[in-house]
Amino acid sequence: MSSEAVDTFDTRDTRSATAARAIDLVKTYGSGDTTVRALAGVSADFARGEFTAIMGPSGSGKSTLMHCLAGLDSASSGSVLIGDTELTGLSDKLMTALRRDRIGFVFQAFNLVPTLTALENITLPLDIAGRKPNAEWLDTVLTRLGLKDRLTHRPGELSGGQQQRVACARALAGQPEIIFGDEPTGNLDSRSSGEVLSILRAAVDEFGQTVVIVTHDPRAAAYADRVVFLADGQIVDELRSPTADSVLDRMKSLEKV
Repeated sequence: MSSEAVDTFDTRDTRSATAARAIDLVKTYGSGDTTVRALAGVSADFARGEFTAIMGPSGSGKSTLMHCLAGLDSASSGSVLIGDTELTGLSDKLMTALRRDRIGFVFQAFNLVPTLTALENITLPLDIAGRKPNAEWLDTVLTRLGLKDRLTHRPGELSGGQQQRVACARALAGQPEIIFGDEPTGNLDSRSSGEVLSILRAAVDEFGQTVVIVTHDPRAAAYADRVVFLADGQIVDELRSPTADSVLDRMKSLEKV
């Protein structure tokens, strides 16, 4: 496909039942004797309106899988789809637009701009895109997250939990098709972690969002509808309606292998 054709490719969603899909994903780093195979042929579907947690031992490939799904990294081979849009072959311009318009991100490090207020951080992706937020939707999100009395505060004036709520609001504000969270509670205490996870759970239950997180915490995974387990770059197990205990048991069995 020519670059001109790629730049005019239609990335609009046709509302398939699958929010994201990985097909035979392989990701390698390095070459020769130093080659590391982070993903070894991963295939998985992530249904709309569902909360999925990705877990696995250190080095299992869980963060690599998320980064490939979110268009933050490219696979060595295989395909990734967001809705019905295949990411392979998209130009940098269209990939940037897709990430901005159709994907929300919540990162462990918050990634807030320190010189901007909470509200300015929340609307920043929309401002960059030249889009106005849906006022009713934004009000709903801010109310649900308990941020309406913190909108003029800068990140340095907020607690860690409040900063992560701002990051959640930023991810939700543009009404994306799918929200990815890479260890979104990794820097938070147990109370703040519970608040953020409850917000992500509510995003699915109340707002119909699709949420996919990477986590090492069985308590965090218990908020999900489904847990996908990776080991050595492959999906090795799946658990529905998880509890913290059932997740911990599966993780212990994987770490013994």
